[in-house]
Amino acid sequence: MGKNVHKHRFGRDFLLFFLIIIFVWWFNNYTLKFTIVNIKSGKIVNPMRIAVISDCHFTTYGINSRQIIQKVEKSEPDIVLLLGDMYTRNSSEEIMKIPVEMAKNLVKSGFPVYFVTGDHDTDADYIVDMTRAGARVMNYNSMLEDINGNHIRIIGIDNVYYSETFDLKNAFVPDKNIYTILMAHIPNYEKFSDFGADLTICADTHGGMVQLPFGLGSAIDPSTMEFFPEIRGKTVYDKGLFEYDGGAMFITSGIGASPVPLRFNNRPEIAVIDIKLK
Repeated sequence: MGKNVHKHRFGRDFLLFFLIIIFVWWFNNYTLKFTIVNIKSGKIVNPMRIAVISDCHFTTYGINSRQIIQKVEKSEPDIVLLLGDMYTRNSSEEIMKIPVEMAKNLVKSGFPVYFVTGDHDTDADYIVDMTRAGARVMNYNSMLEDINGNHIRIIGIDNVYYSETFDLKNAFVPDKNIYTILMAHIPNYEKFSDFGADLTICADTHGGMVQLPFGLGSAIDPSTMEFFPEIRGKTVYDKGLFEYDGGAMFITSGIGASPVPLRFNNRPEIAVIDIKLK
């Protein structure tokens, strides 16, 4: 009798432990949060809000476009930036249509939508469809916009690698008198800080996927695959705000995961950037 009770308790405890693990995995990979970022500038006359969506890697399950749109609508941004990898390379046409419909619905809701491709979502027909949906495709493009009464320049690039000679000043002329936002899927702190946009917004890293508790940083540096880099004193450009002379680079950890959903302490996010008067 005693052995049967012990086995029953062991089975119950094992099931409880398994359910907790499943819940923790689901919560870290399939629940969507806001990340609020506050920035001040003397170049604007009115506050403005930017919603950033990236690395959705849409599938037929998990976080869907309806959830994302509802979150964006709740945040009431002045503009929406899509930073690439909306689908995963070699996705079906059905999956590739999801971000197009999302962009179309965001535009219908009254949000100006700006878009750059990542290293996955580069299909030419898809880019044309995004344009038809009303998204402003910013692949090596520059637009001077009025955003909530502010004179803003938005620049976008579509690089999937950066050579040693890469220099944004070969493509764009910086104007220190206008608040400039640079959209780039893949971070490059050294090159972007040299260019000196007021705000550079990047993605691609998925926030390093696994973040250690207690603010100890990424478990693996996504650029070098080194374990526990920040514990060793290394700066890792995987998520968050990094300042440079004259501006800052923000890296969103995005929404999806590729190749597999293994996020921990790094939930999917829509970044909401509030730029306020200095």
